[in-house]
Amino acid sequence: MDPEKFAKYCLSIVVLISLVVVVNASSLPSSRRSKYEILKQINRNGPYIGLITVYAPEETAFFGNGAFKPNPNHPFVDLSGRRFKIGKVHDKKVIYVRCGIGMVNAAAATQQMVDLFNVAGIVHFGIAGNVNNSMSIGDVSIPKQLADTGLWDWVNPNGTLDSTDVAHLEIETYNVPKGGENLLGSIGYMQEQFFSASGKPNVSQPLFWIHVNQQWLQVASKLERMDNLLERCVNSSLCLPEKPKVVVGLRGATANIFVDNAAYRDYLFNTFHISSNDMESAAVVMTSVSNGFPVIVIRGLSDLAGGQSGQNGIQTFGSLAARNTANVVVQFLKELKT
Repeated sequence: MDPEKFAKYCLSIVVLISLVVVVNASSLPSSRRSKYEILKQINRNGPYIGLITVYAPEETAFFGNGAFKPNPNHPFVDLSGRRFKIGKVHDKKVIYVRCGIGMVNAAAATQQMVDLFNVAGIVHFGIAGNVNNSMSIGDVSIPKQLADTGLWDWVNPNGTLDSTDVAHLEIETYNVPKGGENLLGSIGYMQEQFFSASGKPNVSQPLFWIHVNQQWLQVASKLERMDNLLERCVNSSLCLPEKPKVVVGLRGATANIFVDNAAYRDYLFNTFHISSNDMESAAVVMTSVSNGFPVIVIRGLSDLAGGQSGQNGIQTFGSLAARNTANVVVQFLKELKT
């Protein structure tokens, strides 16, 4: 082809592509176009650390800490019903969101965070049930690995559980009195199907324990030696019997179940050797790792997950656990080198 004709041909292709882009952009609702422009401006100032918590009391404790300073130009952007708040904690640029209760909400908010914002990693925090008798309400656990203990293979009595299940729960062993048939049968704990940005498309790997970022965990280990991080008292008239502590490197479990049952609590600890139990952490970690982002989990222990006598302690100690968690999150961000 003649060079001049070729140049004109290339120019026409560029013009055509530009027209297609303009038409596609103009076809979006004006509100969505304006949000895309805001996102572009926000991301130019990144990268940020993504902060994800769960529900209102944890949010109140975090912002009540006073460490978060909103961005004066773009303090927040609303997306899909969630408010993403932009600011700083100490010298770290952060984007905060409250995801909502449960694994679906947690995974959705995390994916939205890593897809739409220029983030360098995710810090997930909140409160949790205490499943380990060597720990106490008010303590803060920063686990090294988490599992989804809500993915079940539930079979009839005399049914055959899958040989790949990680653990089994024979419900009839909890019959009172002992003996007799229990129609609830057995539960097998299944592994996740883990898809990764670094793996082959549409090819999953079986996975039960998923690890947080080891470098960030090493940074968090410094917090165990800081005695003044955690509060002991809910108010002037209600205090814990012992000073709370930060513990790094245990295990945590997640399921769409609020556990307030002593027998199941003991089963979880004896079978999986976990220390904390919640409804979101594993989903946040799995989504982050799948996308190739570092992630860490910080959970304050608010109750005994059914191990107490009487009412669950979350109503009494939830606010204290949330404040202690917020204190640890802020200190972790201070220690983190970016």
